[in-house]
Amino acid sequence: EEEYWGEGADIAKQISAKEAIKGGAGTSRHTHKGKKDFQYTMSPSVIEENMGNAETTGKTLKVDYNDTVPVRQGGSPEQSFFRQALIGGVLCSKCTLGKDGGREGEIGNPTELSILRATYWTGVDVNVLKDASPIIAEVPFSSEYKFMATVHSSNPENDGPGLEDKLIIHVKGAPDRMVALCDKQAKAGMIGETEPINRDFWIEQIAILSSHGLRVLALLRGTLDKGAVSEGEQLKPELVRDREPWLTLVGLCAIVDPPRPECVVAIEEAHHASVRVAMITGDHKDTALAIGAQLGLVDSEHPSAITGPELDAMNDDEMKKAVMTYNVFARASPENKIRIVKALQAQGQVASMTGDGVNDAPALKAADMGVAMGKEGTDVAREAAEMILADDNFATIIVAVREGRVVWDNLRKVLMVNTPINNAQGLSVLFGLIIGVNDSQLILTGIQVLYCNLICAVTLGFVTAVEPAEDGIMDVPPRRVGKRLIGRYLFLRIALGTVALVCATVGGTAWAENVFREEYNLEQQEYVDFVRSQASNTLTFGACFVTLSARFSYNSALHPRLFTGNKYAWYSVGIVTVLQVAITYIPGLNTVIFQMGPMKAFQWGIVALMGVATFIIMECEKAVRRGLKAQGKDTDDTGYGFMDTPPEIDGDMALPKGASHLKLTELKD
Repeated sequence: EEEYWGEGADIAKQISAKEAIKGGAGTSRHTHKGKKDFQYTMSPSVIEENMGNAETTGKTLKVDYNDTVPVRQGGSPEQSFFRQALIGGVLCSKCTLGKDGGREGEIGNPTELSILRATYWTGVDVNVLKDASPIIAEVPFSSEYKFMATVHSSNPENDGPGLEDKLIIHVKGAPDRMVALCDKQAKAGMIGETEPINRDFWIEQIAILSSHGLRVLALLRGTLDKGAVSEGEQLKPELVRDREPWLTLVGLCAIVDPPRPECVVAIEEAHHASVRVAMITGDHKDTALAIGAQLGLVDSEHPSAITGPELDAMNDDEMKKAVMTYNVFARASPENKIRIVKALQAQGQVASMTGDGVNDAPALKAADMGVAMGKEGTDVAREAAEMILADDNFATIIVAVREGRVVWDNLRKVLMVNTPINNAQGLSVLFGLIIGVNDSQLILTGIQVLYCNLICAVTLGFVTAVEPAEDGIMDVPPRRVGKRLIGRYLFLRIALGTVALVCATVGGTAWAENVFREEYNLEQQEYVDFVRSQASNTLTFGACFVTLSARFSYNSALHPRLFTGNKYAWYSVGIVTVLQVAITYIPGLNTVIFQMGPMKAFQWGIVALMGVATFIIMECEKAVRRGLKAQGKDTDDTGYGFMDTPPEIDGDMALPKGASHLKLTELKD
């Protein structure tokens, strides 16, 4: 079904039927006056083949403007028509419409609210309508049978005359299931006249509407004898479904429920991050498939959809294959959800599941990450989940994935900064003694080592923990289960950073010692404090250069991005610089406490040279890794190495204890 073609049509115009079908909904019509989330529909095929009094000659269709059932061509129905056509959707609902038909103060499911809102915009006072026909008894909605029914006293204005001794039952539910319950249909949508139902017609219309991504509900009505039900009774679904077809199909409601734009973008970002997204819905298969295509879930690898009843008929092996083949699961039940989770886990996948209902709780609990809705979710679902979406927005999940990757990435960066610095503090002293720097005396005293450890850990170590997301962080695959925090390449970087710092510290100190001995002609006891100043400043400022390089795991730090993004990095470098100058030059503090001498100008040149050399070494390592990655090498440690513990996949799909009976049943006395 395309649009409501009759509205705004030129009743005297002759059009080509094929042209009309090819042109679609935009052919010879004005903008539909109804609301965007609700529309009456009339198919081009109906215009071409089945249009009541239309006179078809060859390829030309001529509209008969004498046809006035239910309204003349190009006209709009009276308010009474809308009232009778939509009253089932209004009364068979416990929703509350917002102020002036808007969102403020509304309560209930958006799908049901759209019917109330459509009725409101036709001029019908929805609240007065509900108050005039209160619910006597009801069949609550369930995802098992996918309909809701309410019983009301008859009202001549709503139901027509002659029904004073009857009760009226309104049913609203999944149209593909509701058609089978009907033996009559309302003629032209008018309550007072019925005719035998044309099931093939309705099934075709349901398929057409669903294929356009519209959420479709069927509105049905019937009569019961007074006294058949008592007031306040909780009726069983058998009252509606376990009998011969007996209801009247009034019409279909096609509701536009488009995906949020941010969700489309979020799913695309998830695909770039190698995160697979699947949609599990109770909607019609065609609706689910159309929405899935809009979201980008349907592609050459996952071209179709599968329904809950089809999953119910599968054994475990077939189920494992199905969850890897389909991204769209339609007409799914809570039982299907938990089987999908277990099948994915049996295939070695890390599965996250969203849900909001009581029956979703077992699936949320079984998933590796259960996500409950904060607004629409039940308390049971929120208790079972590990994460709650405060805004009920899928895009927030992708934001959480991104933030999780940032935390993991920054944790590795902290190790990349602190570990080489800590290693270099001890190894510099060791190798200084081995090669005889400072006449085999310690090039760093104990207080200098403690100071360097403290100041670097407090400033430089914390800086990388608050580093913002790096460019490309959502373009790499997720970390595999069982991967260690320190992988092969991080271990290599730590080792390289350690070697670079030790060589810079020991080499720079030896260089300074040689200058003092050869050019200044000083004895060892005269330059020992200057050598220790050289070692302390070379190590500390070398650590600053390691930190600046470690801010970016793969991207080059030789870029303007080095000066943006994390202001605290430069704050920390500034603090370290001030403190180092203070302990180097403040009398008493330098010689008495830290056993350091005020540095000469050439010594600062050595510090700068060694720091830059360390920085370039670290950047060269990243450049080599980027080159290897471009050649298809595993530089992200995605594969399992000798330091990792691959998970054991037993393929077991056994449901968790207590999950074999998910249907809520009433306790018997």
